[in-house]
Amino acid sequence: MSNTSNNVAGVDNTFRRKFDREEYLERARERERQEEEGRSKPKAKGPPVQRKPLKHRDYEVDLESRLGKTQVVTPVAPLSQQAGYYCSVCECVVKDSANYLDHINGKKHQRALGMSMRVERASLKQVQERFEVLKKRKDVGSFTEQDLDERILKQQQEEEEKKRLRREKKKEKKEKAVEEPEIDPDVAAMMGFGGFRSSKK
Repeated sequence: MSNTSNNVAGVDNTFRRKFDREEYLERARERERQEEEGRSKPKAKGPPVQRKPLKHRDYEVDLESRLGKTQVVTPVAPLSQQAGYYCSVCECVVKDSANYLDHINGKKHQRALGMSMRVERASLKQVQERFEVLKKRKDVGSFTEQDLDERILKQQQEEEEKKRLRREKKKEKKEKAVEEPEIDPDVAAMMGFGGFRSSKK
């Protein structure tokens, strides 16, 4: 019995992994060679994309149309019908108006529109022309007291029209409330009262 336990010369029972140093040294050298080749070769980039300079928006951003409205949110709805603001250019949904404004003014959205974030540099002549246009606009539309009086009068008329419409609506509601359905007197007598009106008038 003691002879079998001492005779362990042919069995590897260390359970340790043995590494072939030469193989791993060769792998390391190959990796270094590939890294050197990668550094020496410039990356093949295409010609840089020329994008248009940034310009003014030609549409009104609608942030108030969905203000105060409730919406049922379902997980299977398409992106355009989910809660929040949908950007059709980037096909994404932004949860609130502040983030939506940041998105449409941001780099990702502008690139999708084909614009860079650089503004076209204006020449001296363009600036002078712009000043001339603004001066002409200021002179032609000079502000007078008559304009102010007309505006005030117009605003007062609009307010009076709104008040009149409100009064008409209230009258219609009162008339509808006053009209009561006819009650059969026999049914009213059986129930023990004369009508469904309150005692107060």
